[in-house]
Amino acid sequence: MCSMVGFIDPAAVSANAGSLTDRSQLVAGRLQKTDSEQIFMMPYNSGPGRKAPIWKTLPGTPKQPSSVECGYYVMRFMRDIIMDPSLEFEKKGKEQAPYPQEAIDVVRNEWAEFVCLHME
Repeated sequence: MCSMVGFIDPAAVSANAGSLTDRSQLVAGRLQKTDSEQIFMMPYNSGPGRKAPIWKTLPGTPKQPSSVECGYYVMRFMRDIIMDPSLEFEKKGKEQAPYPQEAIDVVRNEWAEFVCLHME
């Protein structure tokens, strides 16, 4: 499954990352260089002031309890997609219950381990 998944850096495509044309060209260039079977994860930050994260519009996404967990929720949902080769998340069709705190803590710990590993 990992070979099927590609990532596009949210810092390169989010609202404060240059012009719309530049961001569009970056995404188009990245997609043109890939296999048509590949799934891309591209978190998007629309900037401050937005009331709900854009990722909540995807089918099967867990309901986020407030606006402060969005980064962890996006990372956890991407992790769930990668770990589910059957792609069952696509079939859920409606918003799911919030992640339990333990699920968010797993992502926080994995992220902290990754950062520590690359700081050494």
